[in-house]
Amino acid sequence: MKRLLPPLAVFAVLIGLWWLVVDVSHSAIFPTPLQVATATVELIRDGTLWEHIGASLMRVATGFGLAVLFAVPLGLWMGWVKGAYSTLNPMFQILRPISPIAWIPIAILWFGVGNASPIFLIFISSVFPMVVQTTAGVHTIEKRYLRAAENFGVSRYTLFRQVIIPAVLPQIIVGMRIGLGVAWLVVVAAEMIALRSGLGYLIIDSRNAGNRYDLVISGMIIIGLIGLSLDGLMRLLEGLRVVRWRYAH
Repeated sequence: MKRLLPPLAVFAVLIGLWWLVVDVSHSAIFPTPLQVATATVELIRDGTLWEHIGASLMRVATGFGLAVLFAVPLGLWMGWVKGAYSTLNPMFQILRPISPIAWIPIAILWFGVGNASPIFLIFISSVFPMVVQTTAGVHTIEKRYLRAAENFGVSRYTLFRQVIIPAVLPQIIVGMRIGLGVAWLVVVAAEMIALRSGLGYLIIDSRNAGNRYDLVISGMIIIGLIGLSLDGLMRLLEGLRVVRWRYAH
């Protein structure tokens, strides 16, 4: 509980400053915290909020899940096989710096306006951090683990299952954490442009439908809270015993 007091105090101060600035400026458009809270209750009561949250989470779960299934095996292969790394790494390093937002016109051209476009954008944005981190994890495995396995004459399958994968898991989790954060950013941006559901659409629709900035700010806060929750879930994985195998003494 003591660890929560400092961040809660900061949030309380920020909310107080927000309320004070709006009150002093007599803004007719920008909402107070109370107005935002009222708008949030309005969304909860009519069920709209849960529909938009569910749509966004579904797209992120699908795109991110596909990225994990693709990136982790590929990263392990690139890290273990020198030829695969030297062949594929230049292509990944060229594509990786491209902003996921730049892929939006291509996604719409290929997949049209629907769920497939944001799922593709989430996949393309989260796959690169996971491939890079997984590959780096294999490259940084301490040689004493591999030599110990060789001394016991273990098979390649056993080596991968009991040595390589446990040793790389911390890096995989880091890549997943980065990828999930980027995926959550991308789905909101994609929903503002190409969809009619989700939290991104909620924000842009509220802006266009009568300047409902109370709903806009409410959507922004909800996006931040869900992002914090997703990051917290990923951090819980870092504490698992199997993930900390590499650092055991």
